[in-house]
Amino acid sequence: MIEPAARPPTAWGRVAADFGGPYAASALIAFVFAASGPVAVILAVGTRGGLTQAELASWIFGAFFVNGWLSLLACWRYRQPLVFFWTIPGAVLVGPALEHLAFAEVIGAYVATALLMLALGLSGAVKRAMQAVPMPIVMGMVAGVFLRFGTDLVRALHGDAWIALPMLVAFLALSAWGRVGRRVPPVLGALVAGAVAVAIGGRFDPGTLGSQWLAAPVWQAPAWSWRAMVELVVPLAITVIVVQNGQGIAVLRTADHAAPVNAVTAACGLWSLPAAAVGAVSTCLTGPVNAIISASGERDRQYTAGLMVGALAIVFGLFAPLFTGAMLATPPAFVAALGGLAMLKVLQTAFTASFGTGRFTLGALVAFVVTVTDLAWLNIGAAFWGLIAGLAVSWLLERGDFRG
Repeated sequence: MIEPAARPPTAWGRVAADFGGPYAASALIAFVFAASGPVAVILAVGTRGGLTQAELASWIFGAFFVNGWLSLLACWRYRQPLVFFWTIPGAVLVGPALEHLAFAEVIGAYVATALLMLALGLSGAVKRAMQAVPMPIVMGMVAGVFLRFGTDLVRALHGDAWIALPMLVAFLALSAWGRVGRRVPPVLGALVAGAVAVAIGGRFDPGTLGSQWLAAPVWQAPAWSWRAMVELVVPLAITVIVVQNGQGIAVLRTADHAAPVNAVTAACGLWSLPAAAVGAVSTCLTGPVNAIISASGERDRQYTAGLMVGALAIVFGLFAPLFTGAMLATPPAFVAALGGLAMLKVLQTAFTASFGTGRFTLGALVAFVVTVTDLAWLNIGAAFWGLIAGLAVSWLLERGDFRG
């Protein structure tokens, strides 16, 4: 069921001939996006969940170093911009779970999710799995999970305006100034503005950096728990296959790339296993990064930008403790504001997909309301119950939408 790779295999001489300035520029912009706001999301989730700095650095190592190698392999074999990172909604989903589950139990759910995705990819049943749960209900659950980042941004503005306000101003200015904003991602502008505010205010704590700059992965053994399996496996698989991979595949198809759906799903499952071993959440095909590198240049040469992103990810992962320490040395408002700004567009997309289609709107609303309560029942988190409640309400009251 796995789609065939490029024939003949890509020669490195061809890679050198295809590479050029436009592809290097788009790769750099795409990587900076991935290494700024999304990393702040990991730190916010992990810190709230009680993970140590070493465990956070190991998570970032897995997210970048492990997935960087998959990106290199996929871009080279399929000659397409196929960049893989980690599921951001999945990472956010894990945050509340860490408050009542041991990290080892969460790792066990990562492994089970990886095996499920691998089976779906190898069997070719991915398309049926993607259609099993209506997208508005899924995105209602996702919006409920993401809402905390929006409210944390507001709290950062209220509690530490000297740090958060310059970040918001820079983000809005670059977003409004389209020509410059396309060259300098608004999230990057927010990061720079926040760093300047931290430096001027003397709010940087160098003691957090430590002496360990090179990666020292913390190996995690899984623990098998029915609570973790019920709460996390299905929602995690949905965030990867339906939300993240669905977005990434749609982006590539819009750019006239024939994304290999089965191969992508199987690769996400296979690569999630070593990622889980160092504490990283499930691997996925990234939408925003692939959108950036497939938006310019010749279609047949865009894969070289993906190769560069993969190489940069590997280097970033090797120095994960340094970058983790640098982020944690800033005030909490810096990480909260950066994570919130990075999630604004994603939160907007989630609300639009939930309530903008005219289908399953009540089920999406119920999924959102149940999820946003963040209350566990039977020690199973709210995101799972949000999906169940949304599906049940739509089945009872919006049955016609299932036939539409």
